[in-house]
Amino acid sequence: MSKIWENIFRKKRNADSIEEILVKIPIFQDLTPRELKTIKSILYQREYKTNEFIFKEGDAGLGMYIIFNGKVIITCGNDKQTLAELEEGDFFGELSLLDESPRSASAVAKTPCILLCFFKPELLDIIERNPKLGCKIIFKLAWTIGERLKSTNEQLKALNCQSRKSE
Repeated sequence: MSKIWENIFRKKRNADSIEEILVKIPIFQDLTPRELKTIKSILYQREYKTNEFIFKEGDAGLGMYIIFNGKVIITCGNDKQTLAELEEGDFFGELSLLDESPRSASAVAKTPCILLCFFKPELLDIIERNPKLGCKIIFKLAWTIGERLKSTNEQLKALNCQSRKSE
């Protein structure tokens, strides 16, 4: 199975707690222990069964998801092409914190999963109540999305070069 999109932020994970996972996610890694506690207090925890959709391509984007336990696959198109296979400590869906566009891919639990959910209304509340913390999160969110975009561009460039060589 060929994956188009890889998690460029993946590091070896041996996290036992929510805090240990949060500090390894670029969006939250520069936060103080107190700020991390604030984030932890507004996360929702959801459980998914194997093959259960977390969201479907075209659904409204509500927020980002962090895998606390289990594996998730990201697919797109009618043929359900696998873009990524994610595991504990990985995150996805972060663009929906900034953008109101429909989801561009589907997320499906490959194994039973426990996900931590960070939704846009909670981010907007943080921005209103604690602008300094809100700005830290938004700037890291923008950086994260930029890094993913650069990585995707490099992968597309490599694919384009491969297809030209085979012509």
